[in-house]
Amino acid sequence: MSLSVLVVDDQGIVRAGFAAVIDAEEDMTVVGEAGDGAAAVRLAEELAPDVIVMDVRMPELDGIAATRIITGRENAPRVLVLTTFDLDAYVFDALRAGASGFLLKDVHASELLHGIRVVAAGESVLAPSATRRLIGHYASGAGTGFRVEGGPRALESLTERERFVLSLVASGLNNAEIAEELGITVGTVKSHVNALLRKLGLRDRVQATILAYDLGLARPNPPGTHTP
Repeated sequence: MSLSVLVVDDQGIVRAGFAAVIDAEEDMTVVGEAGDGAAAVRLAEELAPDVIVMDVRMPELDGIAATRIITGRENAPRVLVLTTFDLDAYVFDALRAGASGFLLKDVHASELLHGIRVVAAGESVLAPSATRRLIGHYASGAGTGFRVEGGPRALESLTERERFVLSLVASGLNNAEIAEELGITVGTVKSHVNALLRKLGLRDRVQATILAYDLGLARPNPPGTHTP
C-alpha cells in the first residue's frame, strides 16, 4: 500500500521540492501540503497521513509545537522533522515533542525517502550529527528532560533480556545488528522491542533511547558483547 505523506514547510519552493521527490516514488503519495504549523495540525486530522515531513521554524505555530499537538492525539501519524538548523535545542525539543526522526534539509533525496519509510514502519531515524550530540550530551552528565511515568520503577516490568535489548537499541543498533549480537532471529528482536515499548508506554525507539540514557541503562559507549 502507498504511504500517505503530508509535507509541511513555510517556504513554497522547498515544500514543492520535497513533494516532487516523494510523489515520484511508487510507494508514496503526497496527500497534502501546509505552510505553517496551524495548517499542519488541521490537515493532519483531516487527511490522517501515515507520515508528516515537518519543518521547525514556521509562522503561526512552529513545527515543534505542531508536532506536540499532533502526536498527542490518538492514532497519530509519524513525524519526521527536517530543519536547516543543526541545533541541540531543536533536536531535543523535537524528540520530546514526539517526533520519530530528525534530519537536516541538506540530506540526499534517497536519505529523505529512507527516513520516511523507516518512521512509517515504526522505527526511528536521526541525522548522524544529532545522534553524536545526543550521546555527547549524556556523556557530559546532562539530560534531555524526557521522563517516563514511574521513572526507574518502570524498568522493573522488563525481563533481563528486554533490558539488554533496550541498551542495544540505545547504542544505535538496528534489529538485524541486535539479532547478530544476541544470536537470535530478527523476528525475536522485534518481539522484544515491541514488548519493551509497550511495557514502558513509549512511542518508538527514539523515546526508548532517551529513556535508556536518562535512567542510566545506556552509556555513551556501546554496550559490551556479553549477553545475559
